[in-house]
Amino acid sequence: MSWGVNWKASVGLLGVGIKYLAVTMLVPLAVAVAYGEDVWVFLVSMALVAAIGLTVERVDRDPDLGPREALLFVSLAWLAAALIGTIPYLLAGYGTASTVAEPVNALFESMSGFTTTGATVLGEISTDRHSHALLMWRQLTQWLGGMGIIVLMIAILPEVAVNGAQLMESEAPGPELQKLTPRIAETARALWLIYFGFTVVYIAILYGLHLLGMAPNMGLYNAVAHGFTTLPTGGFSPEADSIAAFSAAVQWVVIPFMVVAGVNFALFWHVLRGEAELMLENAEFRVYAGALAVVTAVLAVLLFRGAAPPIELGGATEGVTENSLRQAAFQIGSLLNSTGYATADFAQWNTDAQILLMFAMFIGGSAGSTGGGVKIVRWIIVAKTIRRELFTTAHPDVVQPVRLNGSVVDEDAIRGIMVFTLLYLLLFALSAVFIALDTARIGIQLSVLESTSASLATIGNIGPGFGRLGPFGNYEFFSNASKLLMVFLMWVGRLEIVPVLAVFISAIDGR
Repeated sequence: MSWGVNWKASVGLLGVGIKYLAVTMLVPLAVAVAYGEDVWVFLVSMALVAAIGLTVERVDRDPDLGPREALLFVSLAWLAAALIGTIPYLLAGYGTASTVAEPVNALFESMSGFTTTGATVLGEISTDRHSHALLMWRQLTQWLGGMGIIVLMIAILPEVAVNGAQLMESEAPGPELQKLTPRIAETARALWLIYFGFTVVYIAILYGLHLLGMAPNMGLYNAVAHGFTTLPTGGFSPEADSIAAFSAAVQWVVIPFMVVAGVNFALFWHVLRGEAELMLENAEFRVYAGALAVVTAVLAVLLFRGAAPPIELGGATEGVTENSLRQAAFQIGSLLNSTGYATADFAQWNTDAQILLMFAMFIGGSAGSTGGGVKIVRWIIVAKTIRRELFTTAHPDVVQPVRLNGSVVDEDAIRGIMVFTLLYLLLFALSAVFIALDTARIGIQLSVLESTSASLATIGNIGPGFGRLGPFGNYEFFSNASKLLMVFLMWVGRLEIVPVLAVFISAIDGR
C-alpha cells in the first residue's frame, strides 16, 4: 500500500508545531509557581515536548506541502496536540488514584480540550483534587484549539505560513475559507487578534464583577480560566458546578460572549473596518440570530410552564420570568454553538425540553466561528438544494442555481456540503449504536437518549449529553473501546470529517 503522499514533509513540519507547543506550557507553569503546586510536572513536560518536537522536526527540514500533504499535516497536528497534551495529566496523576493517570483517560481529556468538546472523565473537578496548574492547562488547551492551532501556527511561524493557504483551507471550520487580506498569514493574525481581544475584554469584565462585589468567587484565577474556555466554545470549568457556581450577574455576562463565539469571526473584522452592514446582510448571521431567538423563546416558555423540577441546581423556573429566560438563553447559547457550559441540570428536565435541546445541538455555530456542529451555513445550503431539486423535478427545463448572500454557490461546494452532512449523520448514527452495544457489554444499560447524546456530543464537539452524561455528569464509566471511539469522533468532528477520511482514502487507493 502506498500512501501517495510525502509523509516526511508533513511529519517534519509537525515537529515545528510540537516544539512551540512547549512554549504554551509557560502559562500553567506560572500558575504552578504562584500556587506552589506541580512545578516539576510542567518543567518536565516542557522539556519532553521540546525534545519530541526537535526530534520530529529532523525528519524533513525543508518541507514542501501539496494538497495531500496539507491534509495529512492538519490531521496529524490535531492528533499530535492531543497526544502531547496528555503528558501533564500523566505526570500529575502518576502514583495517584486520579482518573487521568490512566493513558486512555488522559488522551480523552486532552482531545476533549484541544477540540473544545468539553466532555470529561475527571471524576471530581476541584482544586482540592487537582492542582490549579493542571486545571489551568486543561482550560488553556481549549483556548489554543478554539481558533485553531494550525491558524495560530500560520500566524506566528514563517515555516508554516509558507504553506498557509492549503493548511488553513484544510483546518478552517466551515465549508469555505474567507481570505480577509492579500496574505494568508495576515488573515490568520487578524482572526487570532480578534479572538484574543474578545478574550481579554471578557476576562476583564468577569474580574470587574468580582471587584464590584457582584461575583464573590470570580477571582482572577476563575476569570482567566473561564476566559480560556468561553470564546473557544469549550465548556471546561475548574468549578464542579460549571457556571452554576457563580451569580446571576456572571451568567448574564457569559451569554453574549457565548453567542459571539458562534459568529463568523471574519464578520467582526468587517465591523472593525466600518463595514457593519456586511454582518447584518449576511444570511448565515441572520439565521443564527433568528435560531437563537426562536429556540430560546420556546425553551423559556417550557421552563416557565414547569419543564424543570421545582427544586434543582439553578433555582426554580416555573412561574419565574427572569430565571426561565436566563436559563433558556444560557442553555441554548451554550448548546447551539457547542460551548457546553451549564447553569442547570437539564438532564432532569422533561422530555419536551430535552428534545428541544438536542435539536439545538444539531444546529451548530457559524462557519468561521469557534463553534462546533454541522454549521448553520451548511443547513442553509442543504435546505436550498433540496428546494431546488423539488422545484426542478416539477420544472425540468428551468436552470436554478443555489444562491447565498447574492452569489451563486459553486456546484462542487454544494456536493462537498452534501457529502459532509451525510458522513456526519452516518458516523453519528453508527457510533451511537456501537456505544449502546459496547456499554451493555460491560453491564451498563444506556437509554436511547443517552447513547445518541454521547455520539452527538463528541462528534459535534459539544461536551455534555443527557442522563448520566448531563452537564454535571462525566464519561468515566465508559469502556476504553467506547472512549477511544469518542476520541476519534472528537478528532474528526473538529476537522469536520473530510480531511481525515480523505487521508485514509488516499492511503488505501495509493493515488
